[in-house]
Amino acid sequence: MATKRQQKFSKLIKEEVSKIFHLQFSTQFSGKLVTITDVEMSPDLGFAKIFVSVFPVLHSDEVVSFIEENKSKVRRALGRAIGKEVRIVPEIAFFLDSTAEQASKLDSLIDSLDIPDLDPTDEED
Repeated sequence: MATKRQQKFSKLIKEEVSKIFHLQFSTQFSGKLVTITDVEMSPDLGFAKIFVSVFPVLHSDEVVSFIEENKSKVRRALGRAIGKEVRIVPEIAFFLDSTAEQASKLDSLIDSLDIPDLDPTDEED
């Protein structure tokens, strides 16, 4: 369970990285919905795990690779944005949040089920 301090910094980093993605990388993400779904902070606030969701899912690897290549730019921009509020800008690592992909697979699995319609004569009283 994260402390209130960790939660506060998680929220701050989530908001600022979202802004950075929107302002600096919107052209690279054209046609894709890239969302920061969660940020987990280490207890010492020196490391942030940032979870990214990408839609459509087939572009996930491409987007995560691009983000990894530009991680230093993101951290630098994050430092400019939150530098006056924190002592140390945390190291950051990006991870793909596959929740949307799993939900899509479950939806298609449910859609593929052959569930017979309920016959009104079979109802029990």
